[in-house]
Amino acid sequence: MLVLPCFKLRRLSVVLSCLEYVNDLNYLEGEDGNEPICRENNVLQKHVAFFDRNKDGIIYPWETFQGFRAIGCGLLFSTASAILINVAFSQKTRLGKMPSLLFPIEINNIQRTKHGSDSGVYDTEGRFVPTKFEEIFSKYAHTNKTALTSDELRRMLKSNRNPEDYRGWVASYAEWMTLYVLCKDIRGFLHKETIRAVYDGSLFHKMEKERVSR
Repeated sequence: MLVLPCFKLRRLSVVLSCLEYVNDLNYLEGEDGNEPICRENNVLQKHVAFFDRNKDGIIYPWETFQGFRAIGCGLLFSTASAILINVAFSQKTRLGKMPSLLFPIEINNIQRTKHGSDSGVYDTEGRFVPTKFEEIFSKYAHTNKTALTSDELRRMLKSNRNPEDYRGWVASYAEWMTLYVLCKDIRGFLHKETIRAVYDGSLFHKMEKERVSR
């Protein structure tokens, strides 16, 4: 057995502690006991990474379709979503490149697809903004401080509207109402931990696992 002198052991301990600290810096601390969010990718990238089914950094329409089907969406909805999302976002993530009829979305540039009239929980670089996330509930969650009803959700969407940003209005409404329909509980509440899991992408993996296990 190799025996190290005491001073080397102490030095090794310090090095390991520093490495552990650096590793910790790569994560955003989770709230309410949730898993931490890795800083390796910005959080918006983590949000969409579920749909990159082969993990090559590019999302094609058929992968978007497969992702929606994996979380339990219907055939028609999944098909329409794949077409609309990839056609709308593909070229925004491929600046300087020729348009492609395969409509690929490059995850590394996904922050370029951020639309207006949203909650502001993602900043312009795709980073998670905790104060904006908490603001959703402090401003609009009146029935239950950790959940939203359909009426409260609609009030939030209306409040977030930018003047004449019709595309942003439609995009935000479609995103939030889809989430509400898929994830509300039996009392009609959309819970805080569910919304948080959408932002970091972990909800999609959970929904897929639950669907497979049925």
